[in-house]
Amino acid sequence: MSSKKEQDNPNKPFLEWLDEPFGEEEDTEVVIFRCIDCKKEDEVPGFIIDEFSYDLEKGEEVEIVCPFCNGTMREARDVPSD
Repeated sequence: MSSKKEQDNPNKPFLEWLDEPFGEEEDTEVVIFRCIDCKKEDEVPGFIIDEFSYDLEKGEEVEIVCPFCNGTMREARDVPSD
């Protein structure tokens, strides 16, 4: 009989996710946002947009701070699709 407990076995399936930490294999949806002020674009993960849209009223857009000029960024609607 082994002295190790079952949960100490590193070969257990529930630990397999450690091979790819932080879900690196998962595809993260990104949305292109464009700054109203400097016109630069940035990719914003979909989960961030979901968090910011939680308290919005119907018809309001998600606005984030531009990392380039501290202006206001909104979703770029005229970006060609892939």
